[in-house]
Amino acid sequence: MVVSTLGAPERRWLRGRRRRPAAPEPAPVTTGRVTLVTAQPFYDDEAAESWLRAAGEDEVRAAVATLNRVLHMHRAATADPHVRELRREQAVVVRVGYGEGDQVAEGRWVKAVELPAVAPRTRRDAALRPQERLSALLGGRDAVLACEELALRARQDVDAGRRREAALQLDAALTVALPELEPWSPRGDLGARLAELRDLHGGVRDAARAALQGGVEDADAAAVRHALERLEAALRARTALGFD
Repeated sequence: MVVSTLGAPERRWLRGRRRRPAAPEPAPVTTGRVTLVTAQPFYDDEAAESWLRAAGEDEVRAAVATLNRVLHMHRAATADPHVRELRREQAVVVRVGYGEGDQVAEGRWVKAVELPAVAPRTRRDAALRPQERLSALLGGRDAVLACEELALRARQDVDAGRRREAALQLDAALTVALPELEPWSPRGDLGARLAELRDLHGGVRDAARAALQGGVEDADAAAVRHALERLEAALRARTALGFD
């Protein structure tokens, strides 16, 4: 993995330096470039060309997953909770290519192709609901539930394949969600959804206990994933009821 910073303004950390007037125009935006190099070399140009013709989003997904694993380790190593993982859609430019050893070590290539930008796929009605929710939160007509944040963390762990963390995180999310969502149980089908979550919580607790012992089996991981999907559905159902 080769990480480069592009367009970074010079910073000077001289103690006691006085403030100075700000320039009328905004400062240049600093961008980063991450190049992931496979450990398997190509032994001739024909093999490299053949690989490049077939390369696409599968290689990008694998690269993003690798990058996020490194960021997860970096967050733990630095004890910095604000280090965050990235999504494919956040990339300014995505290129797939090949090059000589010295080139790829510097984030460059002999030949590469630029892949089209990828936008999140959401229905129009689903895309409008977050705007309504944000308006309600800013206006004090709704509040962020603790279980929502815990569920988001569990989703991040599930998507990253961190089974132990996902089981433990979802156990906490459901423990909080059941009493937090109880006031909405008479509205819509929230009562039935809460009953379902109570039933699913037992399987999640089993997975969390297994996680404490050091491992989560496939069946427990599937139970965690399913329970998380049902919790997310219940949270969406609550917001769909409106904020008045």
